[in-house]
Amino acid sequence: MSRNDIEELLDRYLNGEASPEENERVETWLNNNGNINSEWQQLDKADKDQWLSGLFNEIRGTINNPKVIALPKRNPLWKYIGAAAAVLAIFFTVYLEWPVLQNRMHPVQLTALHVPLNQKKQITLADGSQVWVNAGSELKYPVAFNAKTREVYLSGEAYFDIKHDVSKPFIIHTGKVVTTVLGTAFNIKEDKNQHTVVVTVTRGKVSVANGDEPLGIITPNQQISFNIQSNKAIQQAVDATRAIAWQKIDLHFEDQTFAEVAKQLEQRFNVKIGFSNDRIKNCRFTGASLTGEKLEKVLKTICDFNNATYKTQPDGSITIDGPGCDN
Repeated sequence: MSRNDIEELLDRYLNGEASPEENERVETWLNNNGNINSEWQQLDKADKDQWLSGLFNEIRGTINNPKVIALPKRNPLWKYIGAAAAVLAIFFTVYLEWPVLQNRMHPVQLTALHVPLNQKKQITLADGSQVWVNAGSELKYPVAFNAKTREVYLSGEAYFDIKHDVSKPFIIHTGKVVTTVLGTAFNIKEDKNQHTVVVTVTRGKVSVANGDEPLGIITPNQQISFNIQSNKAIQQAVDATRAIAWQKIDLHFEDQTFAEVAKQLEQRFNVKIGFSNDRIKNCRFTGASLTGEKLEKVLKTICDFNNATYKTQPDGSITIDGPGCDN
């Protein structure tokens, strides 16, 4: 019985779809691990793995320290035999698969990277792989990859440039969508409003699956778009550079005041920006600047939009002037 089999069994139990024998098996587990009816369906992939690993630790303790349990005499003999057979079947299966379970189910402490709106972050993982995480996204990853696979969990959008390691596949969990690679570069975008997960490859080869169900293998300038609600996948040829264009955006302004924009520009370009009057600070702007664009070009665009001008002072600071805007 694999981890996926056990997870599906628990889901069937919680949905009232398990057989009487499966109900008895699960209830035996729950008697020793607490009632998780209210929490299980709210857990994400990483949390489910951690909970199940605790269950396997309990089973391991039972294997290593077998106990003899006296059965009440009032129950029919066949129930004893059936219960014992069910328990032995579980323990025997786990015992045979224990080397794999130790690697896949051992609790792993994950670090969560939360990227605020209007920001992007780049991170280098323990194996040397690089990940660019888009605004409003979250990446969960281990401090070290000590198992037979390198697994991370993504919510939102990120671009991955994975270091090649044929002995350790790299696996990204995005909800139920599983993306597996050895060493390649690709983009994953989860759109919760559209209920889609889109995988686009820029280099190498990527395998995409819905849980254990393969959706396809894609190569550079190919894309798989999977609809979570309809369980339908579309594979097509695309221009991969468009899918990763968000990487080139250095600054993004979404209906922000001129004062708020100025603070970001000061941090980005290490310059002091002031205003000739407070009304200019109230003007609002929506737009973006690309990586490598000079401050002068960014300021010109924003000033033109708000009927303002800017001037560089002898000390290098910048003053913005104009009629301004009402609150």
